[in-house]
Formats: sequence, C-alpha cells, structure tokens
Amino acid sequence: MSTLLTQVIPNSSTSMAPTFLLVGMPGLSAAPSWWTIPLIAVYLLSGLGNGTILCVIALEPTLHRPMYFFLFLLSVSDIGLVTSLMPTLLGLALADAYIVPASACLLQMFFIHVFSVMESSVLLAMAFDRALAICRPLHYPALLTNSTIKKIGMAIAFRCLGLHMPLPFLLAHMSYCRPQILTHSYCLHPDVARLACPGAWGAVYSLSVVLSAMALDPLLIFFSYGLIGRVLQGVGSSEDRWKAGQTCAAHLSAVLLFYTPMILLALINRLKLPLPQPAHTLLSYVHFLLPPLINPVLYSVKMKEIRERILKRFQPKKVGCTQ
Repeated sequence: MSTLLTQVIPNSSTSMAPTFLLVGMPGLSAAPSWWTIPLIAVYLLSGLGNGTILCVIALEPTLHRPMYFFLFLLSVSDIGLVTSLMPTLLGLALADAYIVPASACLLQMFFIHVFSVMESSVLLAMAFDRALAICRPLHYPALLTNSTIKKIGMAIAFRCLGLHMPLPFLLAHMSYCRPQILTHSYCLHPDVARLACPGAWGAVYSLSVVLSAMALDPLLIFFSYGLIGRVLQGVGSSEDRWKAGQTCAAHLSAVLLFYTPMILLALINRLKLPLPQPAHTLLSYVHFLLPPLINPVLYSVKMKEIRERILKRFQPKKVGCTQ
C-alpha cells in the first residue's frame, strides 16, 4: 500500500493527477475474492429485476400511462447506476486494482452522478404524479397529458446531462493540493472535489449542481407527501384511505431506501460523529447498491398491475387436448 501511496501523493500544488487511489472497505484487501460473488449476484439480480420491469412496461399497452412511464425511467436509472459502479468494484475484488486513471475516474464519477440525479428526479416526478392523482383526481387526466410527460422527461434529461456535462472538465482542469486518495471503492464528486486547492471556482459550480438535486428533491418529495396526507385525512372511509395509501406505498419505500443512507451520511459528516470509516463505506454501498436490487421487488409486490402482467408474461402456457 505504501508503494501505491507514493504514486498518487503530489509534492505540491498540481493539475489533475494522472491517477487516483481507491480505498474501499477496510479489511477487504486482505480478504479472499469470495466477496466478488455477492457483487456479481447484486448486479445480475438488479439487471434481471429491472429488465423485467422494463420489458413488461414496454410490451403491455395498458401500462403506457404516466405512473408506469416514470417507473420505466426509474428502472433505467437503476440499471445505469449499478453498471457505473461495477468496473472499480470488480477491479478491486478480482485484481486488487486500487489505482485508477484520472480520466476513467472522472468518467465513472460522471455516470454515477448522472444516474443518481436521474433516480432522484424520477422519484420527485413520481411524487408529483401521486400527489396530483390523489389531490386533484378530476383534473389529473387533463393536467398530466402526453405533452406534459414529454416535457418532464426532457427536463430530467437536461438536469442529468446538461448540468453535469461540465463537471468532469472542470475537475480535470482544477489544481490539487492534497494526495489523490479517495475514500470509497468508486469515484464520487465530493471525494474528488475535496482534493482541490482552496478557492477553486469550479468546485463551487460542481457542488451547487450536485446539491441542487440531492438536497432539494427530498424536501419537495416530503412536501408532496404532506399534501397527500392532508387530503387522506379528509377521506371518509378507512377503506378508501387504505386504497389511496397503497398506491403510494411502493414509491414511499423507494424514496426512504434511496435517501435515508444519504441523509444519515450527511448528518454524520455535519455533526462530526465519531463513526468508523467502515460504517461510512457501508452506508454508501447501501445508498448505491440496494435500491437497484430492491426497487423491482417493491413495485412487483406492491403494484397489482405490474405483478399481474409479470405473472401473465412468464407463466407457462398450458398446452394440451380438451375433451
């Protein structure tokens, strides 16, 4: 490890270093490569679950509605996110590839944050969809038209790609005064930006872009659920409240699964709690790897139409003679 450190520690202020050093979960470097099996299992199961959701929604005309369009985008973001993480995770597990070129690191950082912000944006759009359907059911078809859905999709694409496209170029041309040692098994924006020299103006833009999504979106989502809860209190029967609540159960579970680890990490760093580094790393793994794995299960179990269409598509057809 000391040899690796000397390759990435600059003597003074420099431009972008040619390499970064990944530091994953302490102790795993000495462990056998058995933990490659869970990584590959998570990737394959995430791809299978989200791929099934994508195929079912694409092939079923009855599911070509706003709620399922957003679910389609959520599955795309989940597949993209877990795929972006795997190169360095598997590189560490299979080949002890701690050193990663700066260009590859920035490329991975770009895709991780693009798909993370895409997931956050889609969760916000789904909250807006549910709030509109429950709070304004009579106006819902007129407000959430195909034209509106296209505009929301374009806004999500611009937010993910347009705003994040400059980030790798800004970070590549910034000066770095600290050793190029990261704290995770993959390249993240806060990890790279904190290595820059104080006063680097590019860090201000990059930090504002990342925080605009990951800080603002959960506030708007919980505000939407506040409106939903207020409306549900005025619903007459408990059965009607239960049915309305069930339509939000899968989405609320996905929101909590995605944002809770991130909020915990932010609070830990803000309050400077003496939490060991493995706990930070584990929360990061949970934040990035668990939603792509669990979301397809949540929506398949909680959403009756998705569950029925999956069973219909994959149920073996009975072949035989009738008497």
